Amino acid sequence: MKRQYFVYLAIFIGGIWGGNEIVKLVSNQDEIQQAAEITFNTQAANFELPDLEGTTHQFNEWAGKVRVLNFWATWCPPCRKETPMFIEMQEQYGAQGLQFVGVAIDEPEKVQDFVDTYGVNYPTLVGAESAIEVAKQYGNRFGALPYTVIINRQGTIVHAQSGEMTRQNTESLIRPLL
Repeated sequence: MKRQYFVYLAIFIGGIWGGNEIVKLVSNQDEIQQAAEITFNTQAANFELPDLEGTTHQFNEWAGKVRVLNFWATWCPPCRKETPMFIEMQEQYGAQGLQFVGVAIDEPEKVQDFVDTYGVNYPTLVGAESAIEVAKQYGNRFGALPYTVIINRQGTIVHAQSGEMTRQNTESLIRPLL
Protein backbone atom coordinates (compact mmCIF):
# COMPACT_ATOMS: atom_id res chain seq x y z
CA MET A 1 0.00 0.00 0.00
CA LYS A 2 2.82 2.40 0.90
CA ARG A 3 4.59 1.71 -2.40
CA GLN A 4 1.39 2.37 -4.36
CA TYR A 5 1.00 5.69 -2.51
CA PHE A 6 4.50 6.79 -3.58
CA VAL A 7 3.81 5.80 -7.19
CA TYR A 8 0.63 7.91 -7.22
CA LEU A 9 2.44 10.78 -5.52
CA ALA A 10 5.22 10.66 -8.13
CA ILE A 11 2.67 10.67 -10.97
CA PHE A 12 0.83 13.58 -9.36
CA ILE A 13 4.00 15.64 -8.91
CA GLY A 14 5.11 14.80 -12.46
CA GLY A 15 1.73 15.94 -13.76
CA ILE A 16 1.97 19.25 -11.94
CA TRP A 17 5.51 19.83 -13.23
CA GLY A 18 4.51 18.88 -16.80
CA GLY A 19 1.47 21.16 -16.63
CA ASN A 20 3.64 24.04 -15.47
CA GLU A 21 6.04 23.45 -18.36
CA ILE A 22 3.13 23.51 -20.83
CA VAL A 23 1.87 26.78 -19.31
CA LYS A 24 5.36 28.27 -19.66
CA LEU A 25 5.53 27.16 -23.28
CA VAL A 26 2.10 28.56 -24.14
CA SER A 27 2.74 31.84 -22.34
CA ASN A 28 6.14 32.07 -24.06
CA GLN A 29 4.53 31.78 -27.54
CA ASP A 30 4.13 35.57 -27.80
CA GLU A 31 7.82 36.04 -27.02
CA ILE A 32 8.77 33.37 -29.56
CA GLN A 33 6.57 34.99 -32.21
CA GLN A 34 8.05 38.42 -31.42
CA ALA A 35 11.49 36.97 -32.08
CA ALA A 36 10.28 35.87 -35.50
CA GLU A 37 8.78 39.28 -36.28
CA ILE A 38 12.18 40.95 -36.01
CA THR A 39 13.05 39.60 -39.46
CA PHE A 40 9.95 40.92 -41.31
CA ASN A 41 10.54 43.17 -44.31
CA THR A 42 14.25 42.40 -44.44
CA GLN A 43 16.15 40.67 -47.22
CA ALA A 44 16.52 36.93 -46.84
CA ALA A 45 20.07 35.97 -45.98
CA ASN A 46 21.91 33.64 -48.31
CA PHE A 47 23.35 30.52 -46.69
CA GLU A 48 24.74 27.19 -47.76
CA LEU A 49 24.00 23.73 -46.45
CA PRO A 50 24.39 20.24 -47.90
CA ASP A 51 21.56 18.12 -49.22
CA LEU A 52 21.16 14.42 -48.45
CA GLU A 53 23.74 13.47 -51.10
CA GLY A 54 26.29 15.85 -49.55
CA THR A 55 26.06 18.45 -52.34
CA THR A 56 26.24 21.97 -50.96
CA HIS A 57 23.48 24.35 -52.04
CA GLN A 58 23.18 28.11 -51.73
CA PHE A 59 19.74 29.31 -50.69
CA ASN A 60 19.92 31.91 -53.48
CA GLU A 61 19.63 29.06 -56.01
CA TRP A 62 15.89 29.50 -55.61
CA ALA A 63 15.90 33.33 -55.78
CA GLY A 64 13.10 34.81 -57.87
CA LYS A 65 10.59 32.29 -56.55
CA VAL A 66 8.24 32.52 -53.61
CA ARG A 67 10.23 30.52 -51.08
CA VAL A 68 8.90 28.73 -48.02
CA LEU A 69 11.86 27.95 -45.79
CA ASN A 70 10.93 25.33 -43.21
CA PHE A 71 13.20 24.29 -40.32
CA TRP A 72 12.16 20.90 -38.98
CA ALA A 73 13.25 17.56 -37.49
CA THR A 74 12.07 13.97 -37.86
CA TRP A 75 11.38 13.68 -34.12
CA CYS A 76 9.09 16.76 -34.10
CA PRO A 77 5.35 15.79 -34.22
CA PRO A 78 4.09 19.13 -35.68
CA CYS A 79 6.85 18.94 -38.31
CA ARG A 80 5.70 15.47 -39.31
CA LYS A 81 2.10 16.68 -39.45
CA GLU A 82 2.70 19.67 -41.74
CA THR A 83 5.02 17.91 -44.21
CA PRO A 84 2.29 16.18 -46.29
CA MET A 85 0.59 19.56 -46.74
CA PHE A 86 3.88 21.11 -47.90
CA ILE A 87 4.31 18.25 -50.40
CA GLU A 88 0.79 18.84 -51.78
CA MET A 89 1.33 22.59 -52.02
CA GLN A 90 4.69 22.17 -53.78
CA GLU A 91 2.96 19.99 -56.35
CA GLN A 92 -0.01 22.33 -56.70
CA TYR A 93 1.82 25.68 -56.85
CA GLY A 94 5.36 24.77 -57.96
CA ALA A 95 4.71 25.62 -61.61
CA GLN A 96 3.53 29.08 -60.49
CA GLY A 97 6.86 29.81 -58.82
CA LEU A 98 6.48 28.38 -55.31
CA GLN A 99 9.52 26.63 -53.84
CA PHE A 100 9.57 24.89 -50.49
CA VAL A 101 13.03 24.31 -49.01
CA GLY A 102 13.31 22.12 -45.95
CA VAL A 103 16.19 22.47 -43.50
CA ALA A 104 16.38 19.40 -41.30
CA ILE A 105 18.06 19.80 -37.95
CA ASP A 106 18.61 16.09 -37.61
CA GLU A 107 20.77 13.12 -38.55
CA PRO A 108 21.03 12.60 -42.34
CA GLU A 109 20.08 8.90 -42.14
CA LYS A 110 16.85 9.69 -40.28
CA VAL A 111 16.08 12.52 -42.68
CA GLN A 112 16.64 10.25 -45.70
CA ASP A 113 14.24 7.66 -44.26
CA PHE A 114 11.65 10.38 -43.63
CA VAL A 115 12.02 11.91 -47.11
CA ASP A 116 11.70 8.47 -48.73
CA THR A 117 8.69 7.47 -46.59
CA TYR A 118 6.77 10.71 -47.15
CA GLY A 119 7.86 11.26 -50.76
CA VAL A 120 9.15 14.78 -50.12
CA ASN A 121 9.22 16.56 -53.49
CA TYR A 122 11.21 19.66 -52.58
CA PRO A 123 14.87 20.25 -51.67
CA THR A 124 15.87 19.05 -48.24
CA LEU A 125 19.05 20.42 -46.72
CA VAL A 126 20.55 19.01 -43.55
CA GLY A 127 22.68 20.27 -40.75
CA ALA A 128 23.17 20.31 -37.04
CA GLU A 129 24.87 23.36 -35.54
CA SER A 130 25.15 25.10 -38.91
CA ALA A 131 21.39 24.69 -39.56
CA ILE A 132 20.61 26.02 -36.09
CA GLU A 133 22.75 29.08 -36.84
CA VAL A 134 20.83 29.63 -40.10
CA ALA A 135 17.54 29.40 -38.20
CA LYS A 136 18.83 32.05 -35.79
CA GLN A 137 19.72 34.30 -38.76
CA TYR A 138 16.08 34.03 -39.76
CA GLY A 139 14.82 35.13 -36.35
CA ASN A 140 14.43 31.78 -34.56
CA ARG A 141 16.28 32.83 -31.42
CA PHE A 142 14.63 30.19 -29.26
CA GLY A 143 15.21 27.16 -31.48
CA ALA A 144 11.51 26.42 -31.95
CA LEU A 145 10.54 23.67 -34.39
CA PRO A 146 8.94 23.77 -36.79
CA TYR A 147 9.89 27.26 -37.83
CA THR A 148 8.76 28.57 -41.20
CA VAL A 149 9.75 31.68 -43.13
CA ILE A 150 8.00 32.92 -46.29
CA ILE A 151 10.02 35.02 -48.72
CA ASN A 152 8.56 36.87 -51.70
CA ARG A 153 10.00 36.89 -55.25
CA GLN A 154 12.04 40.01 -54.44
CA GLY A 155 13.79 38.19 -51.60
CA THR A 156 12.00 40.00 -48.77
CA ILE A 157 10.84 38.09 -45.70
CA VAL A 158 7.08 38.58 -45.44
CA HIS A 159 6.21 36.05 -42.74
CA ALA A 160 7.95 34.03 -40.03
CA GLN A 161 6.23 31.63 -37.69
CA SER A 162 7.21 29.21 -34.99
CA GLY A 163 4.94 26.22 -34.68
CA GLU A 164 2.87 24.25 -37.13
CA MET A 165 1.56 25.90 -40.28
CA THR A 166 -1.99 25.12 -41.39
CA ARG A 167 -2.98 24.81 -45.04
CA GLN A 168 -5.43 27.71 -44.81
CA ASN A 169 -2.84 30.01 -43.24
CA THR A 170 -0.08 28.96 -45.64
CA GLU A 171 -2.25 29.39 -48.73
CA SER A 172 -3.52 32.79 -47.57
CA LEU A 173 0.10 33.92 -47.26
CA ILE A 174 1.55 32.50 -50.49
CA ARG A 175 -1.25 32.90 -53.04
CA PRO A 176 -1.00 36.72 -53.23
CA LEU A 177 2.76 36.35 -53.79
CA LEU A 178 2.55 33.97 -56.76
